[in-house]
Amino acid sequence: MTVLDDRTTAAMWPAAYPQGYAVVDVETTGLARDDRIVSAAVYRLDAQGNVEDHWYTLVNPERDPGPVWIHGLTSDVLEGAPLFPEIAAEFAARLDGRVLVAHNAMFDWQMIAREYARAESAAPVRQRLCTIALAKELSLPLPNHKLESLAAHFGVVQQRAHNALDDARVLAEAFRPSLHAAAERNVRLPLLECRPLTEWASAPTQPRIGAQSSYRAGSWRPSRKRPPCPYPNPGRYEWDKPLKQGMRVAFSGDTSVDRELLEDRTVEAGLHVAGSVSRLTSLLVTNDPDSATSKTLKARSFGTPVVDEAAYTQLLRDVSPADG
Repeated sequence: MTVLDDRTTAAMWPAAYPQGYAVVDVETTGLARDDRIVSAAVYRLDAQGNVEDHWYTLVNPERDPGPVWIHGLTSDVLEGAPLFPEIAAEFAARLDGRVLVAHNAMFDWQMIAREYARAESAAPVRQRLCTIALAKELSLPLPNHKLESLAAHFGVVQQRAHNALDDARVLAEAFRPSLHAAAERNVRLPLLECRPLTEWASAPTQPRIGAQSSYRAGSWRPSRKRPPCPYPNPGRYEWDKPLKQGMRVAFSGDTSVDRELLEDRTVEAGLHVAGSVSRLTSLLVTNDPDSATSKTLKARSFGTPVVDEAAYTQLLRDVSPADG
């Protein structure tokens, strides 16, 4: 790729490109609808991708912190952190008027939108850009679509994976050359609309740190109506590769996360929830693969890949966009 200085870049920059970006990363208590943000970071970039400033905060999720082994934030650390409504205005000021950029942006946007909905407000974001989708538009030769692979491609060194501030820094540094490559080739940026959520409870019950949250009568929750999956089935899941939108995912047995919530998260990621296992099923999720349920038996007979819940929730963090 040709190295461009800022004057050359400004002269050839597509007029339709946004004038500013907010590169965001959030760490959360989990992946379900009632999970909460425990830390957030924003790097503000100008139209050419140059860093203007950055910001980071812990957030008290008012519940168990979830996978501490991933984000490293314990209940003791989060106990004295501000609640989301206390940092909502500062967060919003850093997003205002900018395109939200994130790696698997749908996940970050949905978590942020839900937090603002609980606070009876809305984030000032109208568009988002997923760096996974941009990498695909640029046909970058990546072995997979993990952040670490994108960083390695551009020579960006990760220091603390799953630390919101470092992940946002890494993504900002990798986004700038991606943005320049797109401008140089006049590649369309994969911008998507962000629609703020508008449903919340007037007085939601919020458990404190140390107690797992669950849905109760009157608690905040968006509509549960599920539209049909809009993407074609790309086939079976392949080991060491990301899930792809349109894949058919079946579930069997008990899960630690409420099954309906896990299925909701599956649908939100652009996957299809399959009620049974067939030759078209892409993946079976079960915490008891040796059980003799009809789904596990069929999965074995069809050679359908099987993963446990923990592995699946990690796969949900990096779902690859459907082929355009």
